[in-house]
Amino acid sequence: MSFPKKGKFFPKENGYTGNGRHEPDNWFAAEIASTLKRSLGDSRAGAKIVASWTGANEKTVKNWFAGRYGPSGEHLVALARHSDEVLGMFLAMAGREELMAAVKLAAAERAIEELLAAVRRLAVED
Repeated sequence: MSFPKKGKFFPKENGYTGNGRHEPDNWFAAEIASTLKRSLGDSRAGAKIVASWTGANEKTVKNWFAGRYGPSGEHLVALARHSDEVLGMFLAMAGREELMAAVKLAAAERAIEELLAAVRRLAVED
């Protein structure tokens, strides 16, 4: 079986422009890139951290930071597990911002419980 000879480039609908570059019209990848840059900075260290979180190749992670591609579902779950910013961005993209308020409330409750436990330990020591 041979492929039809209609050209040497993929169609533009796939995001490929034919000049070796991808069009930045992938809003998901752009949102991931801006969130990663905002939370970790646009550095090699940030890419290494994300690679360790997700198990993805460092070159793949650099493509996420550049907005060329977005992470797969498995990698997105790993990112959300480690980054509240990514979780918040995902919930906002899904139209579920109210769930982020619940996540922040749970984190605040944990912090208050830890603070209360520390105050009680101080009271017992006196």
